[in-house]
Amino acid sequence: MLAGVSGTGNAVSDVTLTGVPRTHANGLNAAVVTITNSTGATASYAVKVDFVDPAGQVVDSSIVGAEQLAAGATTQPLVYTEKDSGQTLTARLAQAQRY
Repeated sequence: MLAGVSGTGNAVSDVTLTGVPRTHANGLNAAVVTITNSTGATASYAVKVDFVDPAGQVVDSSIVGAEQLAAGATTQPLVYTEKDSGQTLTARLAQAQRY
């Protein structure tokens, strides 16, 4: 769903990220993705999260989504990466598309 999206997508304002302490994520770098449907109709979402190292380089990416999210509703999927588990990575919102 994100392959044809140019730029950051049409739903970046509907998505926030909250880091999860590695001690609560089995030592993995993880984040909670909060998706809130700000429209007046049911919509689906695809969200790409990049995990970046301290130098700002993307180490890994994860994609999560929500299907048929009711107007005004919120969901909170978890994203994580198993790459570079010995290093603290930062989750960064790369793309969010409502469809």
